[in-house]
Amino acid sequence: MIFFNTTNKPACSKAIHKIWQISFVISFALLWGCSPVLQKASTAPSPPATIIDSTYSLADFLEETNGVTLSKIVAEDLEQIIDNELEPLASEEIPLPSPAEIISLENDSTTTGEKVIQASKPAIKYDFPITINSHVEYFLDKFQNSQHKTFRKWLERSGRYVPMIQEELSKAGLPLDLAYLPMIESGYRLTAYSRAKAVGPWQFMRRTGRAYKLSINNYVDERRDPIRSTKAAIRFLTDLHREFDSWQLAVAAYNAGGGTIRRAIRKTGSRDFWQIIKGSHLKKETKYYVPKLIAAIIIAKDPESYGFKDITYDKPLSFATLPVPRWTSMQAVALAGDTPLEEIRNLNRQLRRSITPPGKNLYSIKVPAAKKELIAKNLPRVKATISTKYKTHVIKKGDSVSRICNKYNINKKTLLKANNLRSSVLIAGKRLRIPFRTTSYKLLDENMVIAGLGPAETLPENLIIHKIQPGETISELARRYNVPPQMIAAWNGLEDLGRIRAGQQLAFYLQNTAEISATSKRPKSAKGLSTAENPGLTYYHVLGGDTLWEIARKFQTTPAKIRRWNNIKGNKIYPGHRLLLKTAEIDA
Repeated sequence: MIFFNTTNKPACSKAIHKIWQISFVISFALLWGCSPVLQKASTAPSPPATIIDSTYSLADFLEETNGVTLSKIVAEDLEQIIDNELEPLASEEIPLPSPAEIISLENDSTTTGEKVIQASKPAIKYDFPITINSHVEYFLDKFQNSQHKTFRKWLERSGRYVPMIQEELSKAGLPLDLAYLPMIESGYRLTAYSRAKAVGPWQFMRRTGRAYKLSINNYVDERRDPIRSTKAAIRFLTDLHREFDSWQLAVAAYNAGGGTIRRAIRKTGSRDFWQIIKGSHLKKETKYYVPKLIAAIIIAKDPESYGFKDITYDKPLSFATLPVPRWTSMQAVALAGDTPLEEIRNLNRQLRRSITPPGKNLYSIKVPAAKKELIAKNLPRVKATISTKYKTHVIKKGDSVSRICNKYNINKKTLLKANNLRSSVLIAGKRLRIPFRTTSYKLLDENMVIAGLGPAETLPENLIIHKIQPGETISELARRYNVPPQMIAAWNGLEDLGRIRAGQQLAFYLQNTAEISATSKRPKSAKGLSTAENPGLTYYHVLGGDTLWEIARKFQTTPAKIRRWNNIKGNKIYPGHRLLLKTAEIDA
């Protein structure tokens, strides 16, 4: 992995500096695009060696922060959301009985559960052991009355996942009624999480999820994948049933853990769930877990009999899979398929950062089946560009530069320069500009000849083709163009950042060519003079139809000098290119 040099990096504190270093790779990975085909670019001139930069630009920002994304601002950038999308389980939690209600339930003679419920309709069959008692009736009442709205949401969502879950349960030979277990676990929410940090529709803890082969890392959390987590839950339930030989005990162990149920069995001398819960051997949540499931099964299989009419069930989960390159953004996929981003994200909730992970060259994502061919066709044409945007901060009484730096994770020099401030004195009520990086995506012209990039007039206005010179490295190019090394890899389909060769051509997509610098320091001319220091330097934006000869005549110089000043070989120039020109013979 290649990093920017951070030797002289200014920072508000050592702690912030460390945070920046740690978050560097993570935050920039979010910006990567997906145009690997562009590495076969046609011959084109190298970019200018220096630039004029009279305003605070992306180049300044990246130079002074060494390319570190503002972690507290980027939550506004959809690419960089990690776990902000998670939904607290408590938002749809069904309250457990109060102490007074528990006393009443415990004293009820029907608690033993010896009464087997009769289905209200002959066609309804249960393959989970269904009994009815005061505990089950408590939740039947809750679901129908005080929690009617919540349970209705659960029923609607169930339409999307129950068919798939039952298909997997059938393959494993497990009771199909277990498809309603995620209903009481999460309400079928893929991004649900609990206070105990359980995640996903089946509410797996990290340790248990990994034990059942779910990938959980900085980029992927398969606890949110409805199919992968369902298969893991089925394996887990199978193991529990194999041990306890009772689906009620297996489900209780799913909630409390096998060790808790083993101890309860040992202390009570019983393997009957309804007998075990009479004592104080199980926590309240586990005691009422099985009754809650039974009540959910009863109503879900016959909702109209319990007051749930005209339920609009979500459509069953349906998708196609498509292998895409690592670091592919879900925003790029949505653009390629002319599909709402939220639809793509909902199919790929396991991607914590909405990008495919770096571990494999290809990663299979889920896409709408009707859009698969379109996405496969268009995805190579989607490019990402990076730019600087600004957030406004209104100075409050007591604010200091250090406090604002800490809040937005930027350094003092960046904050002062972005606001043309010469000192750290702040005035309450004034506004400050807080710079941060963002990514945008664009679909290249369908008529563009990708293999050779076509004629000059078809080139995107912010595309620069760089021909690698002997001795150049990705790290050097990253500093010159003020972009992360990983972005260069994504733009050009590079698998190894350390393996480039002289003569190879790389594509760079920049918001504007003023974002290029000769080094990671302030841009210098060929003689080491900054453009600000020498008024004899200027720039010319190449227009369609321009030639080196015409430009040289206009500025009273020669094509040879323009080629030398801009490190150009040959006479090819392209619209949008910025050429360094010297109106005074400072290097004659």
